[in-house]
Amino acid sequence: MALHAQQFFDDVLELPFHQYAIVGDVLYASLQPNSPLRLRIDFAPTIRHGEYDGLRLRVVHPEQGVLDTAILRFADHGTFARRDTARDLVPGRDGYAVIRDWHPHSSQPPWHGADGTGLRTAIEQYVHFWIPAPAASRPAARPVAQPTPTSGASLRSR
Repeated sequence: MALHAQQFFDDVLELPFHQYAIVGDVLYASLQPNSPLRLRIDFAPTIRHGEYDGLRLRVVHPEQGVLDTAILRFADHGTFARRDTARDLVPGRDGYAVIRDWHPHSSQPPWHGADGTGLRTAIEQYVHFWIPAPAASRPAARPVAQPTPTSGASLRSR
């Protein structure tokens, strides 16, 4: 079964990127106009084939390659808290806070029931670290008052 990455990134995460494309199960984004840095987001696999427990973020430079990698776990960001509570899944139980790509005939995507709010916030914070928001323009500093020059004659007369 496909992960339906396009739907996951568009409908669950709703990321506010300048420009992005989804190729297969990977999102590629331009972090800022005219910046060479790109963000690559894919699903972070567990040790089981077809099972994912988070998202892997990579900042990529076209000449220097991967500059940084971060893993955002679904469990740490409450992505499947409601789903797992309804299924009586707790940390340590099989299937907790993961998605599985095992059922080719399922009518729902493997991430059905996901809440992307925590992940979206963490991704935005990560991106702001690499591409800080432009600083707000400050008013010009007031000039420091200069002492008025005194004539040499008045100093000599003292």
